[in-house]
Amino acid sequence: MTWILIIVGLVSISIGWFLSYLFSYIKAKREKIDAEKILQAAKREAEEYKDNSKREIEKLRRESLNAIDKERKNRLRDLEHQEKRLMEKEQMIDRRSDVISRKEQDLMKRERNIEHRELAVDAKEKRYTKLIEEETTKLEKIAGMTREEARAVFLESVKVQANHEAAQLIREIKQKAKESAEKEAKEIIAYAIQRCSTDQISESTISVVPLPNEDMKGRIIGREGRNIRAFENITGVEVIIDDTPEAVTLSSFDPVRREMARMALVQLIQDGRIHPARIEEVVAKAQKELDEIIVKTGEETVLELGLPGVHPEIVKILGKLRFRTSYGQNVLQHSKEVAYLAGIMAGELGLDTIIAKRAGLLHDIGKAVSQEFDGTHASIGAELARKYGEDRIVVNAIEAHHEDVEPISPYAVLVQAADAISGSRPGARRETLEAYIKRLEKLEELANESEVVEKVYAMQAGREIRVIVEPHKITDEETDELAKDIAKKIEQEVKYPGQIKVTVIRETRAVEFAK
Repeated sequence: MTWILIIVGLVSISIGWFLSYLFSYIKAKREKIDAEKILQAAKREAEEYKDNSKREIEKLRRESLNAIDKERKNRLRDLEHQEKRLMEKEQMIDRRSDVISRKEQDLMKRERNIEHRELAVDAKEKRYTKLIEEETTKLEKIAGMTREEARAVFLESVKVQANHEAAQLIREIKQKAKESAEKEAKEIIAYAIQRCSTDQISESTISVVPLPNEDMKGRIIGREGRNIRAFENITGVEVIIDDTPEAVTLSSFDPVRREMARMALVQLIQDGRIHPARIEEVVAKAQKELDEIIVKTGEETVLELGLPGVHPEIVKILGKLRFRTSYGQNVLQHSKEVAYLAGIMAGELGLDTIIAKRAGLLHDIGKAVSQEFDGTHASIGAELARKYGEDRIVVNAIEAHHEDVEPISPYAVLVQAADAISGSRPGARRETLEAYIKRLEKLEELANESEVVEKVYAMQAGREIRVIVEPHKITDEETDELAKDIAKKIEQEVKYPGQIKVTVIRETRAVEFAK
């Protein structure tokens, strides 16, 4: 029994080993077949890659050949074009050379002709000189006087005739001056005042709006900046929010638009509701209120000055001047001051005070719309006045107040003078009295550096320097150079708005006493 079990065990082991070997053989055979399949697939893939590579290489080769051929053709065309241009230039040079050769020949001919003419002229001059001497000798024999005696007699007769004509001319001038004395006196006084004219200066372009707290800046900006963008798009005014505590800045070259934006922003801050729809509503309301303020201001100004018949559009433009400034000086107040000054001077000269006031008040209306039109504010203002039916004297006074055109009446000169007085007096504009005095002293100091200078006067609030020189130390020609040197020094060492006129005066006086 035991032997049977042993034999059965050995047989089981043999069968197991055989089955294991059989399975291993089958698996190896299968793996070999799979490997051969993979190897064949790899070979096929390699062949396909090889074929594709060949095709790509062939394609690149053809493209390279085409590109090279195209580049060669382009270069050939460029070379042909350059060769053609060179040939054209050579032909042009040849033509110019021919022209120059012809001109040289013409010049040579002209030179020869001129030489012949000079010889002929010299011969004629000698002949005429000889004839004059012969004729002079004959005249001396006939008249019984020498050449010097005849010249003295002729000069004496001319002197007597000139004195007679001069006396007649003096009598005529005195008679005309007597007939027009009153008219001439008015114009002389007006033109004397004209010396105070000044240049126009720039204006302020920002407004500051106070805030109740710093949190308001965030509300003005809004989520992702939508509020500030809406405000800027509707008003056309830039809103500047920086580190300035409890304040924002509005910037725009249009003062009316900037004022409208300021009013709207103040209302939004007071209301507390800030969003795009509310901004649009408040801006529309502020625009309407501002229009009413402008019209009311213009009407009050015209009524205050007692000017009848002013066109409603002119009244509205005058109201806009309330929001314009020049160097800190309000343009509407400046215009009213010019009107009063021009009216007072016109009254002193016996002129029409209403016309003078009207011209003075309207002289700067072009500043209210200068951003909307091309040209100087004087020409724009004159065009507006002409459009709305103002008198031609008033139109000319507006256009001439900065000497853009010639004045046609004393009123234009009065407006020039009144404008200068209002704008140039110390304290009228943004300049301290100390700085004003220092600037005048510096100007006089620079002008007085030359040894030929006798006296220096700074005039027109520092807009003009008058330099009086010693006449025996400098000639008239040298005065121009001195004026240029002084102007150059002022440009280099002094800061000033506008321009400064340098006038050098050289005057010679002869004094004698009759005893």
